[in-house]
Amino acid sequence: MGNWKLEVGRMAMYMSFPVMLFHFFNQPTYFEEWVTNTKRQIFPPESKTDREDIQQLIADMRKKQMQAFEKE
Repeated sequence: MGNWKLEVGRMAMYMSFPVMLFHFFNQPTYFEEWVTNTKRQIFPPESKTDREDIQQLIADMRKKQMQAFEKE
């Protein structure tokens, strides 16, 4: 067993190491570009043709529902 200086040093290391890692890995400059690129891949910007396709699909679904409703 060591003396009190060794124990204080070990306790300081045990307490400061996780704090230093938390501080280092939570800097936005390290992962800001990665997050931005990932978001763009998952949620690409909406284009005009995509919006028109969605509106056409909605119109087709409503038309189909109205036909089914008229049959009943």
